[in-house]
Amino acid sequence: MKQKKQVEAAGNGTFGSKWGFVLACVGSAVGLGNIWLFPYRLGQYGGAAFLIPYLLFIFLFGYVGLSAEFGIGRMARTGTLGAYETCWKDAKFPGGGKLGWIPLIGSLGIATGYAIIIGWVLRSLFGSLSGDLFQMQSGAYFSQATGNFGSIFWHIIILSIALLILFTDSVVRIERVSKILMPVFFLLFTFLAVRVFFLQGALEGYRFLFIPKWESLLQLETWVMAMGQAFFTLSITGSGMIVYGAYLDRKEDIVKASLQTSVFDTLAALLSALAIMPAVFAFGIQPTAGPSLMFLVIPDIFRQIAFGRVFACIFFFSVLLAGITSLINMFEAVIESLQHKHKISRKTAAFISVALSFVIGVFLENEVNVGKFMDFITILVVPFGAVFGAVSIYYILGMNKIEDELNCGRTKKLPKHYAVVAKYVYVPITILIFILGIIYKGIG
Repeated sequence: MKQKKQVEAAGNGTFGSKWGFVLACVGSAVGLGNIWLFPYRLGQYGGAAFLIPYLLFIFLFGYVGLSAEFGIGRMARTGTLGAYETCWKDAKFPGGGKLGWIPLIGSLGIATGYAIIIGWVLRSLFGSLSGDLFQMQSGAYFSQATGNFGSIFWHIIILSIALLILFTDSVVRIERVSKILMPVFFLLFTFLAVRVFFLQGALEGYRFLFIPKWESLLQLETWVMAMGQAFFTLSITGSGMIVYGAYLDRKEDIVKASLQTSVFDTLAALLSALAIMPAVFAFGIQPTAGPSLMFLVIPDIFRQIAFGRVFACIFFFSVLLAGITSLINMFEAVIESLQHKHKISRKTAAFISVALSFVIGVFLENEVNVGKFMDFITILVVPFGAVFGAVSIYYILGMNKIEDELNCGRTKKLPKHYAVVAKYVYVPITILIFILGIIYKGIG
């Protein structure tokens, strides 16, 4: 009870239920990578064979990666900066905790780039509603928003929506929003997947996705890309998931909740694949990934099917939901840490975070600029934050302390192999991901 009061004294509350927590975490994890990257990688790197290493890494990262970040957040009862202070306070170099600013900068950086891209999504949604998107070539419509200062209006709307959600009653508001938006996301994408199933020629898309190319398992790149996709899709950044753990009641089983988050995130990725790739093949379009898939290929598909505007609205609205729920988590990590570090009100911290994101982001609205910026954040800053988090939790804080926290809420204590997997498998893999990301110029 004492722990809960400490969180409530900060004005941020706690999650009211385990499922509210899980859905909020799923909302954070389900993002653009599930929609514009996973479908392509699934088909490109072995189809169903790709799922073998992917699911293996998803289980590993959920089991010991997400659990670690949730655990240190709940143990410290605060977010990124406070959690690392807890990890390092008894170390020989307690100042090492100050490196916690790096993963926090990563969260703000991702939020900054995401806000721009989600602004493009919102513009495409309104273009679908008005019909403007279908009155010109997709490339021309997209390019109107991706020049210098080309998307300020939509950018501001997205940041305003985030600010409105985050301004007060953080956990209560986040939980309510997640309980509505995530089920809607799954329902809408399921509807799209069913509609795509009836397209003539869709069978080739299913073959691309699910016919296993077993020889791919002998290629190193398949394992590298599966590892990167699994790691980044779960939002293991050394920051965002820590703050959600800080708002979790001690009666909840963190490891179980982590695995449930991993399952729902995987279902979202598979749903995205089922809704997108069969349609791509049905219209003889070359499969691709990234912004070109979402903003160029998808609109061209919808303009060729009956009620295309309706389906375009459903698609972009679904993507908007996924983007906003991820954006909320990134900003929440920054807001809570500003509250913790500078003892300021939540409203002030929220306004500073969103305003800072806009001041930086307004100069990045050009597609090339935001691409370079996001590459820097996702190749260098975020992976470093994940490595720092893993080392801080499992080595600096120590297995005994984090296992004690993770055993709270469980009916059985963690098995003995948990420590071995965490210290000697997971932590080295996070370091490997950091190195491979630099070599491959991005793997997630």
